[in-house]
Amino acid sequence: MNPVQVRGVTIGAGKPKIAAPITGADEAEILRQADVITASAADIAEWRMDCFSQVENSAAVVQCLCALRRQLGETPLLATFRTAAEGGAHPMETAAYRALNEAVIASGCADLLDVELFSGEDTVAALLDSAHSAQLKVVLSNHDFEKTPPREELLARLQQMQDLGGDVLKLAVMPRSRADVLTLLSATEEMHTHYARQPLVTMSMGAMGMVSRICGGCFGSALTFGAAARASAPGQLDVASLAQILSCFPPEMLP
Repeated sequence: MNPVQVRGVTIGAGKPKIAAPITGADEAEILRQADVITASAADIAEWRMDCFSQVENSAAVVQCLCALRRQLGETPLLATFRTAAEGGAHPMETAAYRALNEAVIASGCADLLDVELFSGEDTVAALLDSAHSAQLKVVLSNHDFEKTPPREELLARLQQMQDLGGDVLKLAVMPRSRADVLTLLSATEEMHTHYARQPLVTMSMGAMGMVSRICGGCFGSALTFGAAARASAPGQLDVASLAQILSCFPPEMLP
């Protein structure tokens, strides 16, 4: 396992870290939410750029990103544009998605960049190359809001993320039964035990999958998401409750 170090936070070692989303539509609200996160137990702030009203304007995005970087102090910043196909708030063509993320990379104001696995082979390869050239870590991700694919498919997607060069491998799926939650956790455990060279981030979404956000670390997930100011996905607990629950897990329960 190759833990990922971002500022003072290590993803992939010790207890699972907590990321909290920033979902404001304008800069004032974004910075207000940043203050809530820095006062919370969250380890990482995720800026959901798709919620920003000026996201089509790369210059405005970079300006807000750099203001956010200053506001967060030493809290690591994950920059994410979640596409509409994977549950995001704003539609965007592939070329614009790529250009936006290239602008984020060039700004030097993010610590981590989310890149969607299925945004196109050329786009993924180009963004990975640009990010790594800039010493920026990439969270290679996939989100399925419709279903939980079979265990073999979950493993295949995680392995594909790793083979492509993702620094952190993220997979979120929607359960339709309690068995689906077990499928996600089983795939996480197998990937972590037998194949993973990079930290994993996996979750089963919604109320039914909430347990995976709590116990995922016991199966190999290195990061979980909780709401400090506002939730960004179904099933997120508030950061304070999540931190309290995670503190109850003894080290020997973690892989």
